[in-house]
Amino acid sequence: MASDAILALPPLRDEIAAAGLRASKALGQNFLLDPNLLDRIVRSIGLAPGDRVYEVGPGPGGLTRALLKTGAEVVAIERDSRAIPILQRLAAASGGRLRVLEGDALKADPRALVGEGAHIAANLPYNIGTLLLTGWLTQAQWRPWWRSATLMFQKEVADRLVARPGTPAYGRLSVLAQLRADVRIETLLPARAFTPPPKVDSAVVRLVPKAPLEPFSLPLLERLTAAGFGQRRKMLRQSLKGVEGALAAMERLGLDPTLRAEALSISDFAALSTALDADLAYS
Repeated sequence: MASDAILALPPLRDEIAAAGLRASKALGQNFLLDPNLLDRIVRSIGLAPGDRVYEVGPGPGGLTRALLKTGAEVVAIERDSRAIPILQRLAAASGGRLRVLEGDALKADPRALVGEGAHIAANLPYNIGTLLLTGWLTQAQWRPWWRSATLMFQKEVADRLVARPGTPAYGRLSVLAQLRADVRIETLLPARAFTPPPKVDSAVVRLVPKAPLEPFSLPLLERLTAAGFGQRRKMLRQSLKGVEGALAAMERLGLDPTLRAEALSISDFAALSTALDADLAYS
């Protein structure tokens, strides 16, 4: 069986040592090699045999091994050519359930690679993690191609994703993520769990797409949150004055212009973007 072939592979640390593979700071790499931690992360996804998974930045394939053990089919995209031979050996042991692509995830079209209804799982490189997630959250058609996303981030980013209004971590990413998905932190990972240890702790975040709380204009939501949180110490009557019609829309909705952006709820931002969109359509 393919799972037996995967279990028979050399330990991942031995594969890395034999390949002379060192984590690249330029690529934002920190390898997670503990099989028990990796299995725990994969269990949180709830994969069934035959489920499709899109993995970004597998590196030497620690998370990939754990995904394949569930019977899932994995498409993994890796920019680091040094890791490709290790991943190709894993693909050979997978019985055709792992497809390895060498390339830049920022330029890839995951919908074309894995189709609709796939899961995303990744130990995202620190230097592109937020950018990738924002791209997955801002696609025009919603519900999206992905069924869930289980992602490792710096804990600071994870805290922003789940932050509630009125808290210091609440900001643009909080609003966007929580409008588009149910978001929760699954597991905290101390820096010592990684090789080499990063300077900060990490967390595994799970996102499941949902219908928006209410209709909203994504372009205007992005403008409003950029302006509001870009000057988060200022009252909204100051920070939003550069967004045409925003203050008039706030007044009509009964939103206090002396508040700061962090005081508005996620539904407030959605309603404000919708009201402003309607005003601009009729202006």
